Amino acid sequence: MQVSMTVNGQQRTDEVEPRTLLAHHLRDNLGLTATNIGCDSTSCGACTVIVDGLTVKSCTVLALQAEGSEVTTLEGLAGPDGELHPVQAAFRSEHGLQCGFCTSGMVMAAVGVLADNPNPTDREVREGIEGNLCRCTGYHNIVRAVLKAAESGPAAGQVPTAKQEVTA
Repeated sequence: MQVSMTVNGQQRTDEVEPRTLLAHHLRDNLGLTATNIGCDSTSCGACTVIVDGLTVKSCTVLALQAEGSEVTTLEGLAGPDGELHPVQAAFRSEHGLQCGFCTSGMVMAAVGVLADNPNPTDREVREGIEGNLCRCTGYHNIVRAVLKAAESGPAAGQVPTAKQEVTA
């Protein structure tokens, strides 16, 4: 079946099997490998992306359910000149990662937290990212990174948009 969606600002129309999960479509068909697959059951959050402005765990969304949607992955956050998104920059400066497996999902979850609440408290950040697991950091630096990104203002909760037509 054909599915059309805007991914990281580019209009995409691709053939998918009806059972294809959005996470697998992004990774296997579109080559966007920052979307990690850790559990296939929404337990870990490594596959978190933004669909129509909401964070979703793409391992439990069919690609066909994203028909007509605007999807943003970690690869779509940086500016066209490669400038890091405020959340990405904060994760780097605050050492909000270790092994890196959860990082893409955690960054996307953090963008969602900041979209909903541009000036969160430590506790609100922790509650906002609670569906994303990190086995390495203990969350301290991740929370510091989200709070630092919040200092950037409303841009920390926004995703870039630009449209181009790409058909596979």
